[in-house]
Amino acid sequence: MTQVYMRRLTRWQAEQQREAVADTYVEAYRQAPGEEFHDRQQFLERFAEDMQRPGFDMMVADGPSLAGCAYGYVLEREGAIWNGFLGGLPVDVEELTASGQVFVLAELMVLPPYRRQRVATRLVDQLLVRSRSALMTALVESANDPVRGVLRNWGWTRFGEVRPPGPGNPLYQAWSHEIHHAGSAG
Repeated sequence: MTQVYMRRLTRWQAEQQREAVADTYVEAYRQAPGEEFHDRQQFLERFAEDMQRPGFDMMVADGPSLAGCAYGYVLEREGAIWNGFLGGLPVDVEELTASGQVFVLAELMVLPPYRRQRVATRLVDQLLVRSRSALMTALVESANDPVRGVLRNWGWTRFGEVRPPGPGNPLYQAWSHEIHHAGSAG
């Protein structure tokens, strides 16, 4: 088992390593042959947008090379991510969003050789430790059984479904995890 080290990246460092992060994305989510360039370009566009969001935070796992990463941001108070939420958004999530207390786990990726070594767990834990938010959320495609299983094992709770506006957008499940800060009750 190769030793893996956790390291936080600033926005500037994330920008400097964006090509390596995109390469990791392609390897972690190997799609149909021939789709790699398209998937990589879409990821780079999302990553560039996410890096500019308030409260952007990123952790990487380094082995001999980049083994994985996790990043996210503090959700804007308008909560545009919840556009297309099916049914009513839970009141506590709505209130925490309005008060700037929701951190969105935008991406979590680990290369196949490093899976089942707690790398993903360590990456997310490091984001949780540093966050000042009260709630971490993630949107997961409904068909992504492995990720849903991992979140469930980590103690996350599914609280609804979101279909973003626009033609052909997939259905996502909304998941959350309370963030307990040192010295706070609970």
